[in-house]
Amino acid sequence: MDRNQKEASVEELEGIFSNAGSVVMAHYTGMTVAEMTNLRAKLRELGGTFKVVRNRLAKIALQGKPGEGASDLFSGPVAIAYSEDFVAAPKVLVDYAKSNDKLVILGGFMEEEVFDAKGIDALSKMPSREELIATIAARLTGQASQVAQRIMAPGQGLAGAIEVIREKAEA
Repeated sequence: MDRNQKEASVEELEGIFSNAGSVVMAHYTGMTVAEMTNLRAKLRELGGTFKVVRNRLAKIALQGKPGEGASDLFSGPVAIAYSEDFVAAPKVLVDYAKSNDKLVILGGFMEEEVFDAKGIDALSKMPSREELIATIAARLTGQASQVAQRIMAPGQGLAGAIEVIREKAEA
């Protein structure tokens, strides 16, 4: 890799580290090409990417960035998984690591927060962005219908009372 390629790689990593919702680092030693392809496909379904990185270049890209504390995790054969949604990459990697012991999660970061493997596991259990939006929308819809019912209640009570008076007057 010549100097220009290294500079381009550092720039690419800087963009990844600053734009990704979360970045997870893992050792992948012993994984076959088919296993790596399968993992990449699962990540791609959720908008994520799995990329093998050079440790020295990744450390350079992290210098002065919010996740700089994670530079210690770059040792040995390291690959990163990242996605715009902060829980997509951790979910896929944690699920995949359960069925494939060759993938070892080292940790990761989300903006300034650096996580170890247990932190990534906890992050993977959080609801995704879409699930959070759906939950908020459902709660807002439910509250709007309750407001409408409460606004209508006095009018319905009044209409019921008038109906009772009308029935008494007719009888």
